[in-house]
Amino acid sequence: MAELLRRRAEQVVRDALEDTPVVLIHGPRQCGKSTLAQMVGQGRRFVTLDDPEPLHLAKTRPAEFFQTYKAPLSVDEVQRAPELFLALKAQVDRQREPGSYLLTGSANVLLLPKMADSLAGRMEVVDLTPLTQSELAHQESRLLDKIFDADLELPDKILTTIPLVDRILAGGFPEPALRKPTRRRAWFDAYVRTLMERDVRDLANIDGLTQLPRLLSLLAGRAGEPLNISGLSRELNIPHTTLTRYIDLLRSVFLLQLIPSWSVEEGPQMAKSPKVFLVDSGLQAELLRTDAKRLVEDGERLTLLTKGFVANELARWRVTHEERPGLMHLRTIKHKEIDFILESRDGRLIGIDLSLGLTVHPDDSEGLEWLREVAGDRFFRGFVLYRGEEVRPLGRDLWAVPYDFLWAS
Repeated sequence: MAELLRRRAEQVVRDALEDTPVVLIHGPRQCGKSTLAQMVGQGRRFVTLDDPEPLHLAKTRPAEFFQTYKAPLSVDEVQRAPELFLALKAQVDRQREPGSYLLTGSANVLLLPKMADSLAGRMEVVDLTPLTQSELAHQESRLLDKIFDADLELPDKILTTIPLVDRILAGGFPEPALRKPTRRRAWFDAYVRTLMERDVRDLANIDGLTQLPRLLSLLAGRAGEPLNISGLSRELNIPHTTLTRYIDLLRSVFLLQLIPSWSVEEGPQMAKSPKVFLVDSGLQAELLRTDAKRLVEDGERLTLLTKGFVANELARWRVTHEERPGLMHLRTIKHKEIDFILESRDGRLIGIDLSLGLTVHPDDSEGLEWLREVAGDRFFRGFVLYRGEEVRPLGRDLWAVPYDFLWAS
């Protein structure tokens, strides 16, 4: 069923193939990279490095690999053979044709030193994430165009089509999102095990792989908090340098995403640490062993997972948007906080705060009003997401909107 879901990234890949010799689709394992590559790469040979024979050739005789498998060529799971990149660079320099090579990778090659020989000017990287809520629903929605539009028009009401709790637990990975809730746990358990036993081992020959699932579960319970390496090091009894390396590995296989802090030169002293989130709220919920009943009854856990869910949704929108607006958070050293800030290329700011209330209260907009004071003319508008259905003005350029606003068509 996943192959029937249209991706916003599809047109981005097609456009890149028109004018760039090498296009790399990278993102988490099982988010649909191979399906997308086959969809846009019809008419070219498709080789996967999950197959032992081409993998052996790629690792031992990379130049011969490109003589055996000629362009136009799609290579799946390219991170398994970093030896290919130098040979690919030489191949492209000999014959520079747009769309010659379409690659997919389940590890971020840009973060890995052994793959860092640059294909600058020769390769375009397209991020593929798990599905947005509108992609899951086969809907066309232009969230970022909409909220940065000077002539934004909002309806009086946005009806909730699927309960927020159900969306959080399903997440956006194609297969578990379309499975019955009782079958998701088996998928996520196998997913994490495969990443730890195979992908991480492919990337780094390290000891202590048994500590990585524990670290991942701990981070799942602290998603949305500033990343505190020193505190984690003490709690897990893992040396600071080792823990930093573990965090980098989890980022390399796209299990973690870091949202940086926003600050101004003049104003209150801001916390500089990025906030850490898991790549998917469904995965986060399974790591925390959370089902719908527990999520409804535990307000603290619902807050934690809602922040992760919204962070995932906003991150997925920005990577396929033409301008790729910045996604940040704001937190002062006195703990005044804005959950998310979007920044356009021309410097306009949109603040987004989260509420789990079914109604709107006057103090729900206090943080956004404060952001307006701090940001001055750069402040464009602000939204409080809440669990009701009515759209309500909260002040000049401030609104309370249902969570469904993020994906409503």
